[in-house]
Parts: sequence; C-alpha cells; structure tokens
Amino acid sequence: MKWVLIGASNIAATRLVLAIRARGDEIVAVVSGSMERALDFAAQHDIRRATTDLTDTIRAGAEAAYVSSANHLHYGQVTAAIHAGLHVLCEKPMTLRLDESEHLAALAATNRRVLAVNHHLPGSDLHAEARELVDGGEIGAVLSARIAHATLLRVDGRTWRLRGQRGGGIILDRTTHDASVLNRLLGTPVRVSAMQVAQATWNQDGGPDAAMVTIEYRDLDDRPILAQTHDAFTVTADPTRLTLHGTRGTIDVIDAMSQEPRGTIELLTAAGRRELRPPQRDPYGIVLDAFAAATTGDGQPTVTAYEGIAALRVALAAEESATSGRVVELAR
Repeated sequence: MKWVLIGASNIAATRLVLAIRARGDEIVAVVSGSMERALDFAAQHDIRRATTDLTDTIRAGAEAAYVSSANHLHYGQVTAAIHAGLHVLCEKPMTLRLDESEHLAALAATNRRVLAVNHHLPGSDLHAEARELVDGGEIGAVLSARIAHATLLRVDGRTWRLRGQRGGGIILDRTTHDASVLNRLLGTPVRVSAMQVAQATWNQDGGPDAAMVTIEYRDLDDRPILAQTHDAFTVTADPTRLTLHGTRGTIDVIDAMSQEPRGTIELLTAAGRRELRPPQRDPYGIVLDAFAAATTGDGQPTVTAYEGIAALRVALAAEESATSGRVVELAR
C-alpha cells in the first residue's frame, strides 16, 4: 500500500513511519502546513515528495492517508483525503465535534473508503488478553474499572496540546484513549463527571494538563459499572495501569496505556495471584494490518470511525462536565 503522511508529527516520525515500512508499504509523500517542516521531515525519513498541497499527493499515487496534524485540522484534511479517493487512518480525536465526525463517517461510507481512528490500545495483545479474561468470567461480573494514564509530556509536545481553544487539553489527548479501552470492555457510557486543572509550572499556556473523570457504564444486562480515569501530562514516574474489579477477582494491567509492546497482567482471585505475560506485537503494526485488511474488504479496522466517535462522545462530555461543574447525561 502507498501512503501519504498528512502532518509531519512526532507520532508519525517515531511510530508510524517504522510501522508502515515494517509491513513493506511505501510512503510516497508528506504534507505539512510548513514547507520547511515538510522538507525536513522528508529528508530525515527518506520520503521523495514533500508538499503543503494535499491534492498534489494524488499525482504521487497514494492509496491511503495517515492524518496526524493538530486536532483542529483533522476535519478538513480527512474530508479532502476522502474526496481524493484515499482510505484514511486518522489520529484521535477524529475531529473536535460529534457532527463533524459523524459527517466524515458518512462521507467515507458513501465513497466506499475505509476511515479508521488510530486508537492503538484496544487492538494491542495486552488489552486483547485482558478482554479475554473478562469474557471468560475469570473475575466474575465487572463492577468497576480504573485507569491511571498520567505521564510527563515531552518538551517538544508542550505546544497546541495545552491550548484548549485549538483542540488541545488533557481530556481530548488522553481521555479519548481511555474511553476507547473502556467502551469495549464495559458497555454503554451513560453519565460522565469530570474535573480538570492546570498544574505544571512549565505550562505557560494555561490549558488543562490534568483531569479526573468518572463514567457510569451499563452492560448488556443494564447493570451499572463505574469507571474512573486519571489523565495527566505532569507525572514524572508512575507506570500506567488498567485495573478491573469483579465479583470474583481483580485484573491489574501494568504499563497498560503504553505505546510500547510491553506490560504484564496480574490476576487476583480466591485461588491466589497469577502473572501473565502474553506475547506482544507492535500495537501500531496491529492497527495497520487491520486497516490494510479492511481496505480489501477483509474484516474491520482495529477502531472504526464509529468507535472513534463513541470515544469522542465520552471525552466531549467530560470536557462539558469539567467546564460546567455538572454531571453530563449521554444519550443511550
């Protein structure tokens, strides 16, 4: 498959370029709002074409686009890519508004293009193993979940992510990932309550850099399940975790929210404590393999456009709650 990169981003440079080429795919062009940045990225990663014009990539013969620009640019760029006939893998959140994301999903369907969201965690081997334990009844009925997704934001990332008016902020950056994991595990989110603050002394823009969110889910039997997330750009030394409490035990997934293929699972039941270390592949490779298969009609992406919308719905509700101080009800 031939790819165009829309956005000369760090995630493209450190993750997707390697994962695309590991599959044997080709990157034919990189697009950036800055020609200087596009040229520099192309030179660093041995990409022949650098441009600021998305339509120019049609002449490069691209079949798929990976969009990793700033969040507020996604809607227009994904629209243009689909109209250009490309399948699209878009970074989360797909857009900043539900109606825009829903429009993109419908546009992709109308044009028979695959549109997927690069939530890399739900497809990872570690999370797949955790879901199998839950589905197999190892901890009984799930009662609650807790995610710790607090790390230190890289210095080179302290830009638009801290400018909430441009689609940044901790909730859109991190809580969307949490929701992509929790939605698949727990069922339907029905209520959201959140608080967010700016904590870091280096955060000169003043956008939210830490948040705690509580979500009520309902499972297929309409049983309530509570989930809590702690997301932050400010924590220097703590492994990320996913903890699931059930009526018969607990699953603790350590390094659960990492981009690396690592992590362990501890299962605690009346029988004692058991550690699991499932074989793990690069989560971005898993995403790309599923995406490529979907473009040929063989299966679905790891996270479809509609699953991306569901994660965005939770994040936007959390932002609304944090701003208004009220619990936000979600349509069921």
